[in-house]
Amino acid sequence: MKLALADPSYLKESISIISDLVNEAHFKISNNGIELVAMDPANVAMVIFKLLPSCFSEYQVSKDVSIAINLANLKQILRRAKTNDMVTLEITQDNKLQIQFKSNSIRTFSLPLIEMEEKEQRIPPLEFPVSVIMESARLTDAIEDVDIVADAVQLSVDNGSFVVSAEGDLSNAHIELKEDQQTKIVNDALEKVKSKYSIEYLKKMIAGAKLAPQAEIRFSRDYPLRLDYKVVDRLLLSFILAPRVEND
Repeated sequence: MKLALADPSYLKESISIISDLVNEAHFKISNNGIELVAMDPANVAMVIFKLLPSCFSEYQVSKDVSIAINLANLKQILRRAKTNDMVTLEITQDNKLQIQFKSNSIRTFSLPLIEMEEKEQRIPPLEFPVSVIMESARLTDAIEDVDIVADAVQLSVDNGSFVVSAEGDLSNAHIELKEDQQTKIVNDALEKVKSKYSIEYLKKMIAGAKLAPQAEIRFSRDYPLRLDYKVVDRLLLSFILAPRVEND
């Protein structure tokens, strides 16, 4: 296996974001790309990541490989990559991941592969009546706005509007986004749909805005949320987040 990236940013930023949710994970490397599906330790959030072969300047995979890595350690190494570095990934004979940065110098790091029980994480077959496609920056601003008043956010869609709101002990925040050229809202439920989610988790997920200019957020009433960041022919970074259900 030998993989080379002329632009390290997609891998670097993705691992930085994923490592805030997941400590250790299996990567599956095949002719279809690098894939990861992992749950956070609290089983509240799932991360789905795929980096396509077309993202690489060199992509040699003779057979499917599954490797387990400590993501915090991988993040620390990748953050040393500069924008003009050619990044090469190889598995050495002593079962380590070798990461090499090459520009006007050659810097080589070795990261041990870890022993980790390989549980097949299945992506749940969720169905969503509501979908909102919007500029990533708008979603980031909305979540950061409500973060200052509460630890849970209510998302709702009704009458062509997407509302992000939160209510604290003394303060509240209400951000309403109307459908326009930058925001597309679909509501197949034909009625108001609302659900609550953890802001702490969403703040980690919206870092995906660094990777893609658009975000798609899908949800239903008291139902998991799915947030997708996609770059055509490059990558997919998705999150599934359990709802915050209030006890009456």
